[in-house]
Amino acid sequence: MFRYRKRTFVLEVVTILVVLIGLTPFWILVMTSLKSGPEVLTTPAFQPPKSPTLENFRTLLSPSSTASSSIVHGLENSAIITLGSIVGLVCFGSITAYALVRGKSRWTTRSYFLFLIAIILPTQLGVLPLYVEAQKLGLVGSRIGMIIIYTGVLLPLSVFLYAGFFRTLPPEYEEAARIDGANRFQTFTRVVFPLMAPATGTVAILAGLIVWNDFFTPLIFLNGSPNQTLPVVMYNYVGALVSQWNLIFAIVLISMVPILAFYMFAQKKFIQGFAGGLKS
Repeated sequence: MFRYRKRTFVLEVVTILVVLIGLTPFWILVMTSLKSGPEVLTTPAFQPPKSPTLENFRTLLSPSSTASSSIVHGLENSAIITLGSIVGLVCFGSITAYALVRGKSRWTTRSYFLFLIAIILPTQLGVLPLYVEAQKLGLVGSRIGMIIIYTGVLLPLSVFLYAGFFRTLPPEYEEAARIDGANRFQTFTRVVFPLMAPATGTVAILAGLIVWNDFFTPLIFLNGSPNQTLPVVMYNYVGALVSQWNLIFAIVLISMVPILAFYMFAQKKFIQGFAGGLKS
């Protein structure tokens, strides 16, 4: 029987304090984005605004604003590139991992270890040859090019995550499907892949966070093009704002909303993935 003890009370207090400390930067971000320009310079960062205003967001997103088109367009580019990369990673990562886990050849194990090595190696090592080849193929400055690059760069991570889940899947499901007359492709698409929903949620959220927040790769491959993602747009725009912290924090908050909404939508599968995935 559970008994509420002094130790339980202390743990609850410590947990609440840790959560409050962790939320402090977010509190400052929200409070500053709701303040006017003069109030930001005359009040402490922790202090709530005396007269909360959404004027900062209107300034950034209004049709008359010079930054409106770039910010909105940056959001659009980031969303398209992120969603396209997630689709590519889910499709190619799941198929590749399934082939490596269920394969009987000795080359499947060796290939899997190559994917593990690719996870360890820093991406920046291959930026120069990747840029040269992407330029030859006409992929520099395009959203399709960024989707292909992200899919290739993050494929080892996707394969690693899916492979771990496929190993927990009992082969009896696939054997039953084959007895019913399903071929290998039908077995994967109709039986195996639907059971991997927790793994798909994990891959989607991790890849989505990486692609959405990535600054280095878009800066190299998209800088100067009309398809710049939101982090690059923020970088260019923040440099022009100098010390207008209310506008800077507002644009940071705008960039956080879509990925937070996506996480709230897929968090159930994400938590299932880290809690152990499939239960047979």
